[in-house]
Formats: sequence, C-alpha cells, structure tokens
Amino acid sequence: MAELWEAWGMLAYAIAATWAFFEGETFVILASAAAEATGLIDPWLLLVCVWLGSFAGDQTWFFLGRRFGPAALRRIPHAQRHADRAAALLDRYGVLFVLSFRFLYGVRNVASAVCGIARMDRKRFAVLNFIAAGLWAASFTAAGWFLGRALGPERLVWLLAGVAVLAVSLILVRRLRSQRRIATVPSGAD
Repeated sequence: MAELWEAWGMLAYAIAATWAFFEGETFVILASAAAEATGLIDPWLLLVCVWLGSFAGDQTWFFLGRRFGPAALRRIPHAQRHADRAAALLDRYGVLFVLSFRFLYGVRNVASAVCGIARMDRKRFAVLNFIAAGLWAASFTAAGWFLGRALGPERLVWLLAGVAVLAVSLILVRRLRSQRRIATVPSGAD
C-alpha cells in the first residue's frame, strides 16, 4: 500500500476516494495501517479523501434510486432481496439507518438507492449522508491506524488475508448448502 503512494503520490489519494466511492473498508484499513507504519501517507488527507469519495458514491446511488427506482432493482440479480431488507430497516429506524447503513454487510450497496426510491428528502439525505460518510471514514481510518500500530503491517496483512479466506469459505459453504436444499426439493413442489 505504501508503495502505491510512493509511486503515485497525490494521485493515490484520488484512487482512495474512487475506491471509497464504491466500497473500500479493507482498502482504507490497509492504507491507514501503512500510513502508521511508513509515514508515506497522510492519514488526515486519506480520511478526507475517503470521506468525500464515500459521500459522493452514496449520493450517486441515492439519485439513481430516485430516478430509476424499482425497475433498476429488478435488473440486478439478488438486489431486490437486499433492497427489501434495507427498506424495512429504513422504515423502522429512519435517521439511525442512514447514519449506520455503511456498517451493515449486504445492505450498503443498495441502501442509498432505497432511500431515493422511498423519496426521502434530498437535503435531509445529503446532510445525513455527509455525517455518516465522515463517521465511516473516521472509523476505518482509525481502525487501520491502531491495527497498524498494534500488529505492524505484515501481521495486519496476514490478519486481513485470514479474514478474507474465512469470509469466502463461509460464503461458499452457504451456497453449497443452498444448492443442496434446491437439489433435494422434489420437482413440482413450489
């Protein structure tokens, strides 16, 4: 990660913002840990860049949801299930949902679009989204910084690799179980 900053300089911060536009927790943690370990990355500038990138990404999804609505969700496999879950959370928790959806696995990618589909007030969403993006950026930048300090960069990479292997393994096991259930359902039993 530090080599990215060494090679790309200030452009690496734009890469971090772009990454946060789409997703980015692991990237931010690694970059922040590298910042602590090497001093090549300004953690405050990293925080601001991923804050703005995350904010811009969710604003984009909000406006896409508002503009294209349910028709777009129907075209994306499995999105409707996640959107239904996000809509239920939005109905139940409102402001708290907007402030926290970035931290909910399986919801973040559609949550902003669901807020747009639900016709949430644009200004209200923008203010809450800005606050939430800041909380997200600060949380993961701080987590990376402290993990980098506690573990050192090499052990942190091994920890993240282990978590990734575990996550992929759990997803594969879940899919295999799901396929077995489908295979054991008698044809004609709908």
